[in-house]
Amino acid sequence: MTESKLREQLRKISALYEGATTPGERAAAAAAMGRVRRALSAFSEPVPVLEYRFKMPDLWHQRMFCALCRVYGVEPYRYKRQRLTTVVIRAPKIVVDRHIWPEYLRLRESLRRHLEHATDHVIREEMRAPHAFRGA
Repeated sequence: MTESKLREQLRKISALYEGATTPGERAAAAAAMGRVRRALSAFSEPVPVLEYRFKMPDLWHQRMFCALCRVYGVEPYRYKRQRLTTVVIRAPKIVVDRHIWPEYLRLRESLRRHLEHATDHVIREEMRAPHAFRGA
């Protein structure tokens, strides 16, 4: 939930609190205001940005990971003399742990299946071709 939506929700709950006619309604509204205020406090606290270094097995994975990082607004980079398959990002831990890395793992499996299918297809087609190498 965004900060503006939380603030709007807090205004509505405050109005409910002011218009409450029973102590139970007032207590429920007060508890809800407390929850929304705690959620709003998360927006006011600065989120530490950490540097992460990932080593990808090949350039296909590296390209996919970089594209995924950019989707989440994180710009990947590499220091001088680092391998092409090394990716460095600066992002909040929560973004990496909850979004980027789980999505990468899901996409990695999808890429593996796709490359496996493409490889099998090429092998089948080339093995049927008359000029294909037939081992001894």
